[in-house]
Amino acid sequence: MGLPAPSASTAALVTGASSGIGVDLARELAGRGQNVVLVARRADRLEALAGELAAAHGVRAEALSADLLDPAAVSALPGRVAALGLDVSILINNAGYGSAGQFVDLDGQVESDMVRLNCEAVVALSSAYAPGMVEREAGAILVVASSAAMQPLPGQATYAASKAFALSFAEALHTELSHRGVAVTALCPGPVDTEFAERAGMTEAFAAVPSFARVAPEDCAKAAIDGLAANRRVVVPGLAIKAATTSSRYTPHAVLLPLLKRFYPV
Repeated sequence: MGLPAPSASTAALVTGASSGIGVDLARELAGRGQNVVLVARRADRLEALAGELAAAHGVRAEALSADLLDPAAVSALPGRVAALGLDVSILINNAGYGSAGQFVDLDGQVESDMVRLNCEAVVALSSAYAPGMVEREAGAILVVASSAAMQPLPGQATYAASKAFALSFAEALHTELSHRGVAVTALCPGPVDTEFAERAGMTEAFAAVPSFARVAPEDCAKAAIDGLAANRRVVVPGLAIKAATTSSRYTPHAVLLPLLKRFYPV
């Protein structure tokens, strides 16, 4: 159980590996001797990271540019990896993005695409690789959810809902697959210093988060892979966020939502 041992013919597939937590998840895995297949849209960033990891850790690092918003690209990805002569023993479902604002003011296509990336791609790739892991009785799947998954969030309605799906999916897979040799962990980070806030339009909100509530991306990645190696069901990096998410997850929504409405007036 936990992380499969590294081998010349296996690799960790990391989606969303061109920025943010994905970069540090790839670094953490390469540092543990795992070959990595890096997937994201930005080929230049992937190639640079692949070169860094190969040089620093002596692992095989492959870069595959793909837009996982495109269902055809998601479907084609397992074949592209197989063409490299590698079996995926670790799947890191990290690709995703968020948004902020009143739902009626946001771009509907962007919100729909978010669900496709944050939810559908996770299911599709897990479906592609979990059966082989079960057959080998060895494998590991990390699903990057969010502390936002713990409760509905006015002002981030689609994002929180998409991550709630990811969390629920990962927890169910953990229960289904743990006794079959496959580790499954949901990562639920709070504020992490990455490009996420800028893309989500939350730069000012993130800047207001006190330092004790922030987690560095490399620390988040280490906590995630440590948790996956131990087959922990859910990992919430950082004591402050862990306390906050525990409280919000078990607070009745009838009580919680009026409090949240004060921060996101509707």
